[in-house]
Amino acid sequence: MPRLIQPKCVTVINVLKDGIWNAVLMAYAVWWALVFGFAISAVVQAWVPRGSVERAMGAEGWGAIGRATGLGAASSSCSYAAIAIGKSLFQKGASAISALAFQFASTNLVWELGLVLWTLVGWQFAVGEFVGGLIMIVLMAVTFRVFVSPRLEDYARRHAQAADSGHQHQSAESEHSRWRSRLRSVEAWSDVALNFRGDVQMLYREIGIGFLLAGFIGLLGNGFFEALFLQSAPAPIRVIENVLIGPLIAVASFVCSVGNVPLAAVLWSGGLSFAGVMAFIFADLIVLPILAIYRKYYGLKFAVRITALMYATMVVAGLLVAGLFASVGALPTTRPSRSDLFGSVRLDYTLVLNIIGVVIFLALFGLTMRRGVKDPVCGMTVDRSRALRAEIDGTTYYFCSETCRTTFTNEGGHSGHGDRTRHAHSAQTAIDPVCEMRVDPATAFSADVDGITYYFCAEYCRELFVGNPAVFVAKTPRDGD
Repeated sequence: MPRLIQPKCVTVINVLKDGIWNAVLMAYAVWWALVFGFAISAVVQAWVPRGSVERAMGAEGWGAIGRATGLGAASSSCSYAAIAIGKSLFQKGASAISALAFQFASTNLVWELGLVLWTLVGWQFAVGEFVGGLIMIVLMAVTFRVFVSPRLEDYARRHAQAADSGHQHQSAESEHSRWRSRLRSVEAWSDVALNFRGDVQMLYREIGIGFLLAGFIGLLGNGFFEALFLQSAPAPIRVIENVLIGPLIAVASFVCSVGNVPLAAVLWSGGLSFAGVMAFIFADLIVLPILAIYRKYYGLKFAVRITALMYATMVVAGLLVAGLFASVGALPTTRPSRSDLFGSVRLDYTLVLNIIGVVIFLALFGLTMRRGVKDPVCGMTVDRSRALRAEIDGTTYYFCSETCRTTFTNEGGHSGHGDRTRHAHSAQTAIDPVCEMRVDPATAFSADVDGITYYFCAEYCRELFVGNPAVFVAKTPRDGD
């Protein structure tokens, strides 16, 4: 009897189905960590006054770094949520070193990651993750100024603040009221909910892409990964090659600090050295979607510098951890089977935490829907009880900032078009010629040079441009490019 040949379309469908299912399983594994992390970020944005953060983490001393490390370890969030919280701390006055220390701690010094590593690939990886996390923080703090100047750090802070400029609903009352009062205040929780929703809406595309990348790369066989590594070179050369290539594989392959463990097991079972696997695990802060977020938060130049800094610390930390374990005869030798790579949905602590995560997510989004209303200029959802407002032709409009209210009343509300839901310019975007960030001309800073109007995300970018426009005009992309 002739053997039936499976149609190519069926094979493609099966690959798509398996890749998407892998992505779903990874999303399931880290859903609760995402929700918890974004919720903590929202609380930081809404409730932590700038002065408190400056006193705690504004300096570059080891005390501030230690406090940031402790806060990160206590946060237990995934990499996407960690960078959102790190951005919030940096915006509010924490030094870049402290913010990065927080991110390293939040993605390495966490119990859930250690537990999953211990279960899938052995205790050595769990211990190595904690030891390596501390090593990376020290290396980062010592070498930071080699990569980032004080001026570039100041620019990155202004860029991060400008990314939320005029669109972060946070009143003075929320800033200075006591924590006990905030916990009982619906308005204070509304601030948290609005920040939570804003972060989710800004990052959900990058996160989704990350999960899909991880799901489909997980379908590749061990032979593909084995072909990437040296097989016949001397052991020291193989280790160095592995530790250099491990983070590069990570850049395009996995999502969060917990979600990368199955792919770490693929590499471990496929022949990657202990040092290479550790460097791979450390690199969850430089995956492709997160690199795009760094650029969005801080500007291209700062994003490139901190990426190079983190890559260097991850490579060195992988080598040091492996050397430490080898010196005490504790290098692992048992490799997992392929069935260990992806989990399943079952009754365990992950299911319970995910249910809690769903409740928190729905509660916070529900609060924005019940109390929220859309700003007619920028489209941001704001709390109707706390937002700025304007009465036009008997209709009340709500705004996230004075900039949006002034734009609407001066150019929209008084023109007889009070039913407009968005200023005409808001449907278009311009590109800041300094940092190349997309901005709304209706609310952005601007400058006229040689008869052309340029728009900027922040006053700092405008000042740089006006001081030497020729440097930036030639490289400025146009919206149609």
